[in-house]
Amino acid sequence: MTSPINPNPVTEDERAEQIKAQRLNKRRWALRGLVGVIVIVAILWALYHFLVGRWYESTDDAYVDGNVVQITPQVPGTVISIGADDNDYVREGQTLVKLDPSDADVALAQAEAALAQTVRKVRGLYSGVHTSKADVAAREAVVQQAKADYQRRKGLASSGAISAEELAHARDALTTAESALAAAQAQLATSDALVSDTKISTQPDVKAAAARVRAAWLNDQRTTLVAPVSGYVAKRTVQVGQRVQPGTPLMAVVPLHQVWVDANFKETQLTDMRIGQPVTLTSDVYGGSVTYHGHVAGLGIGTGSAFSLLPAQNASGNWIKIVQRLPVRIALDPKDLDKYPLRIGLSMNVDVNMHDQKGPILAKNPPAHPIFSTDVYAHDQATIDALIARIIHANSGAHPVAAGGAPAHAAAVAGH
Repeated sequence: MTSPINPNPVTEDERAEQIKAQRLNKRRWALRGLVGVIVIVAILWALYHFLVGRWYESTDDAYVDGNVVQITPQVPGTVISIGADDNDYVREGQTLVKLDPSDADVALAQAEAALAQTVRKVRGLYSGVHTSKADVAAREAVVQQAKADYQRRKGLASSGAISAEELAHARDALTTAESALAAAQAQLATSDALVSDTKISTQPDVKAAAARVRAAWLNDQRTTLVAPVSGYVAKRTVQVGQRVQPGTPLMAVVPLHQVWVDANFKETQLTDMRIGQPVTLTSDVYGGSVTYHGHVAGLGIGTGSAFSLLPAQNASGNWIKIVQRLPVRIALDPKDLDKYPLRIGLSMNVDVNMHDQKGPILAKNPPAHPIFSTDVYAHDQATIDALIARIIHANSGAHPVAAGGAPAHAAAVAGH
């Protein structure tokens, strides 16, 4: 049986053209599909940018920073003890360095002796006032006696009972007595001016000597250097036996619970950034699995180049514009720091959510409280006050006489 004959046979050239046309048609549809996908992706990206993406700014140019509290002596001395080394944790008030207290002890003993000597001298001033008052009283009696003698002889001289020479002697005796009284009154005024309206404890010379005792006591206390804050020791350079001077850096204490992040954003990223906006951060040391939370605490008031030691000089012919970066301070959540502590200088990745636009660009109000403080240098003044009171009491005598005839010892005790 024979096969039917095709009335319209297709040649090989025609078959090739058909295949070519089919491939071209498929390519056109593929190209149209690709263009469609690109358009859809572009639309989705545009929607994401305007609805979400433009409200976020991120940077990896961010580093951990914090307070580095320097430990420096306030008095000169020789180091005899070091209480902590690098990386050790210390608590506020813990002893870090001790200086040889011998010189300070000697200076304190000298100041105590000077105070005791001053109190005894002031006792003499009070006694001098009492003596001067007694002398004035005696001189006044002499003047009254000389005046009475002169008046009596004056009447006798008028009747011729005595000679004019005897009357002149009586007048000279009265003048001498009045001059002696004036000198005694001047001496009383001088002595009284040194102690009037004062007690021994409030007399200026005693107060000055007491101030020198207090200064010597403070210097003696300052031979022990304590930690101003709780934190970790870093940069220890002090050695036992070293002679140090006031202001010499010995070591530093870093409170890692109070660190922050300085993120350097491009100036083009700061348009919608405000204080208080929430921030999420990750650290290179822990990786992306650990997320920190915080907020924008402040935007820098100048770029790093503006505050550098040698600012860039752009007033030249070969100037090229470079996008500047501004430091933005990020305050971290203390709970995150407790769980995953950070160290000074670590790199961070920062992502700022800028949806909230209610915050200011720059701070409007000054801080209501100190941003960082310590009270370890507030020495207990009751101890030195009691020491000064004992010295004054011990050298005031049993019953020293004060100005006006009052016992100065009672006045001194009342002053304490």
